[in-house]
Amino acid sequence: MKSSVALTTALSGAYLARAIVVMIIVGSVLNLINQGEALFQGAPLNFAKLLLTYVVPFCVSTYGTWSALITAR
Repeated sequence: MKSSVALTTALSGAYLARAIVVMIIVGSVLNLINQGEALFQGAPLNFAKLLLTYVVPFCVSTYGTWSALITAR
């Protein structure tokens, strides 16, 4: 599969839904680990870390799907 078609496919339908689920679950767990003090003890919350903690699992999941699609024949 062509790279651009694989990316379009990875960002649609069930693949997109799975990436969003991964983003929510993994991002939430990582935020609890990385910013537990801010969430539970009133320390300042780092919004850049918060955003990146959700974006990275989404990108990793999407990359995995894209990679599998371009190598599938």
